[in-house]
Order: sequence, then C-alpha cells, then structure tokens
Amino acid sequence: MSARCILRLAETFAVVTTKGLSHQMRQALFIEVTDMRTYAVGDIHGQIDKLRDVHAWITEDRARMDDDDAPIVHVGDFVDRGVDVRATLDYLIEGQRSGRPWVFLKGNHDRMMAAFLQRPEQRDPYRPDLHWLQANIGGRESLASYGVDVSLLRDEVAIHAEGVGKVPIAHVEFLATLPSSFERGGAYFCHAGIRPGVPLSQQVEDDLVWIRREFHESTADHGALIVHGHTPVDKVTHYGNRLNIDTGAAFGRALSAVVIEGDAVFQITADGRRSLGR
Repeated sequence: MSARCILRLAETFAVVTTKGLSHQMRQALFIEVTDMRTYAVGDIHGQIDKLRDVHAWITEDRARMDDDDAPIVHVGDFVDRGVDVRATLDYLIEGQRSGRPWVFLKGNHDRMMAAFLQRPEQRDPYRPDLHWLQANIGGRESLASYGVDVSLLRDEVAIHAEGVGKVPIAHVEFLATLPSSFERGGAYFCHAGIRPGVPLSQQVEDDLVWIRREFHESTADHGALIVHGHTPVDKVTHYGNRLNIDTGAAFGRALSAVVIEGDAVFQITADGRRSLGR
C-alpha cells in the first residue's frame, strides 16, 4: 500500500470511527503513518532566539504525536545577516553531538563563509560577482559574532586572519562538510531548489544552493515534493510541486517550520498545526 493511501486511511479512521478495528491494526497503522513524518525548518541566518522557539513548537508537536524520532531537516543558511551566528552554530553542533535527529543542509551563505575562511580572495564559483564581506551578504555580521573587528576600512586579509583565529575549528568543519540534499519518503530537501528535468540523483551542488528562476517557474512533477528555502516569501507556500519555507528570518521576519506526513503538509506554529494542503 502506498504512503498516500496509508495516510488517507489513517485520516478516515480518525475522522469517522475506529470501531471494529483491532488494537493491533490501529497500532500498525499508527506506526506506518509516523514513519513518514519529517519536520523541516527554513533559513535561520543567525536568529538563535527564533530557532529555539521553533524547536520548542516542534517538541510540543512531537509530544502530541508521541514521536521523538522523526528527523528535523534544516535547509541551510545558518550564517550571515543575523547577529547570533556563533550562538546558532554552537547550538546546532551541540544538538548534533548529543544525538538529536537533526539534519543540516548546505546553503549558499554557509558555502561562502567556508570559502572565505579558506582564502579571503576566494569567491563562490557560481556567483563570482559576490564577495562574502560585501554589505548585502552579511559576512561581516557573522564574523562580528565571534569578536572579529570587521571595520569597513580594515583590510580583508587582516579580517580573514583574525577570523581564522577566532572561528572554532568545529564551526569551520561543520560548514565545510554539510551535505546539499536529503530525501525521505516523498520529499526531497535542499536549500534553493533543483534543476528541472535533471533526475534528483544527478542534481549538482551549485543548483541546490543557488538556483532560483528556472526552478520557480517550473510546473513539472519533479518526482518528489521539493522542500526548500533561499528565496524569502511572505508565508510558507505550497506550490504543488515545491514547498518554500523561507519566510525572511534574515530580514526580521518569521522563522518557519513545517511537518510532512505522506503528502500532507502542516505548518508548525506556537498554536499548533496549520494545514498547507497536499
């Protein structure tokens, strides 16, 4: 039986009746449905307080569902623009070390920070027109959270040298080793999106962390629901073939989270779940 059929049967039993259904059958059905549950969190950008709030909402949802095992996928851009980048990475790395079922994916900002810490002149090969320290990227805010002097008139080589000395090796390794995608059930998670027409197994990192227009304009069935961030929207938006969960935390707006169960999608809020459809 498909995941979609199982979930719809579960909803039917929950709404109509479970009379006549044995305890064993109800338990087996519950297990199959919860095996499909996956949480996801949008672009964080150093917003540690918002991240803690979102994780608290997910914890409450886990308690209601009696599910401590479903993974939480974070779709990247942990750094830049926000003022608490160091605290954010400390928090995420500690969760990883403690064995929490958290998945972390690479965003374009994470890739740019890792590259700068290797060599200050290194630019992203997909966007060589951008430099990590330029004003609209937010790299200076990231380094400032480590106590680095990022004065505008200071030489970038000097900024780099101080950054290398103050950013913990654990943070550098975390950013440098992030995977660029994660697939579970009928959902495929990445930071920016996918290249339409290319099998999911053949997607390349440049597209997964940077793509916009070609992906956004595509109405094709990609073979899975693509869950992504990268391009801020006013609210979590389900487009049928993709789900954008970046709601602009980098710019003072909300950090959002969702839960996916089969082909059903819900936003997780302080007040519980809100259906986003299928």
